[in-house]
This record gives sequence, structure tokens and C-alpha cells, in this order.
Amino acid sequence: MQALTDKKRKKNFFEAMSVKVIAATGSPWAFFVALTVIVVWAVSGPVFHYSDTWQLVINTGTTIITFLMVFIIQKSQNKDSKSVQLKLNELIASNKAASNRLIDVENLSEEELDILHKYYCVMVEETKKRMSMTESHSVEEAIGDALSKHEEDLLTRKAPKNKDLKK
Repeated sequence: MQALTDKKRKKNFFEAMSVKVIAATGSPWAFFVALTVIVVWAVSGPVFHYSDTWQLVINTGTTIITFLMVFIIQKSQNKDSKSVQLKLNELIASNKAASNRLIDVENLSEEELDILHKYYCVMVEETKKRMSMTESHSVEEAIGDALSKHEEDLLTRKAPKNKDLKK
């Protein structure tokens, strides 16, 4: 039980720290601090005779910061992505006209997402051909409406016209 509590505490610490680091590094003052460091480093070049050590200081510093920031940014991106997906899932689930097949779509493979993309491209094309873009809610509905329209066209072509009946 103690191990679980310690793990949760560490997770909460990382969560809190990453939120603070992202907020701090995304601020204007962080940019100006970084700019100041670079300017001071560049101005100090002649003092250190542009030595290898002088170059190594900025290279090492920026590499370390970049390396750590990758993980912090990824943590933030994962959290943001998950919250957006949950909000979208809620909208899909609450809308009777929306297709529930898209709930949890973020867990599909790349290949499955490509299939879904093609599926919706078909819907767009069928909708463009046959109806207003605001009328269709699903591929089945778009194809069904397109088929109905096609059947209607076939029936009107095959049916004899009034003047043909008079002959």
C-alpha cells in the first residue's frame, strides 16, 4: 500500500512540475531570459577567444535543456490530446445525429484510420453529387440517398411519357 501511495505522489509531483514548467517556458519572460543568455554568450566570445570551451558551454546547455523539454512537452501534449479526445467523444455521444463509430477513434491503427478517411471521402463525394452538404449524417445515409436518387432517375427514364401513350 505504501508503494502505491509513493507512486501516486511521484506521479502527482511530475504532473504538477510539468504544468509549471510548461507555463513558465511558454511565457514571454522565458524567451527573453533565453535571448539574454545567448546575447551574453555571444558577447563573451572575444573574452574567451572563441575557444572550444566557450562553444561547448552553449552547446551543452542547449542540448540538456532541449532533451529535458522534449519529455515535458510530450507529457503536456499527451494530456491535452486526451482531454480534447474526451471532449469530442462527449459531443459525439450526446449528438443523436452523430455516428458513434468515431468514439475512441484515436485508438485505431494508422491503417484503420486510413480506411475511415476513405469512407468519409466517399460520403463527401456522394453528398456533393446528390444533396446539400448539411443534409447527410452518415455514409450509409449519403449512399442510400444517392441510390434512391439514381433509382428515381432510372424509373423516370423507363416510364413512357404522356405523348408516347397517345400514339
